Amino acid sequence: MNRGLLIKSLREVWIATVLFALALMVLEAIFAYVLPTFADQFSTVLLQLEFVQRMVQALLGTDIGDQISPDVFSSIAWAHPVVLTIVWAHAIIFCTRVPAGEIDRGTIDLLFGLPVSRWRIYRCESAVFLVTGLIVISMGLLGNTLGSLSQEPDSRPDLSRSVVVVVNLYSLYLAVGGLAFLTSSLANHRGRAVAVVFAILLASFLLNFLAQLWPPAEKLSFLSILNYYQPLVVLRQSGWPTMDLVVLTGLAATLWIIGGLCFARRDICTV
Repeated sequence: MNRGLLIKSLREVWIATVLFALALMVLEAIFAYVLPTFADQFSTVLLQLEFVQRMVQALLGTDIGDQISPDVFSSIAWAHPVVLTIVWAHAIIFCTRVPAGEIDRGTIDLLFGLPVSRWRIYRCESAVFLVTGLIVISMGLLGNTLGSLSQEPDSRPDLSRSVVVVVNLYSLYLAVGGLAFLTSSLANHRGRAVAVVFAILLASFLLNFLAQLWPPAEKLSFLSILNYYQPLVVLRQSGWPTMDLVVLTGLAATLWIIGGLCFARRDICTV
């Protein structure tokens, strides 16, 4: 690792990281505080409305069963589209900085003029990405824990299970980051790289949503990265979602390596 590159990267992203971390913490606190208060009244209504049940099932990306239990509302706090958007946005914004962002700004020559290899640049960026992402998602866990303090102790989500959800969310974050690194390593314009990653994630979200409502889409659900992130299943079951973690981290590592190879070998023209 190169200390100067690490400091440069941290200086450029710390404000955005703090804002994303605070946004996720506040949002999780609000969800953890508000959602359980509707559990009792929604349980009766949802049991009578199959359509609403299916919509909640589509939102969570998994079967909610015949009963609307408190863990359904707890899982919404981690599966809500706004929560996913915050986590994904941080990964996309960070991972498209180099090289696409540097090429866009016309500063890539200055970066490559440093006495370091492209792989070292790539590794330093990746290290800061791992740390800042961990901070953002950990702040989300803190907000969720603080928000749930208003509930009765026996009604609060189990902290150990929430930690497993957070680990699963972090693995999802890594997969999105790997995709963004690869896209950025192939692009000359940051806007295009962001658009490509956003389009892929949107398609993945829609596929996961439709898979709960439309049988033909269910057969393709394995193509969605959200198929490997199901907070409700984690909260209801003991143990770790080992296969989901393996798939997401394996995908992240594969995309990261391919992105690094492309970044190290491609011919970048700034003219």
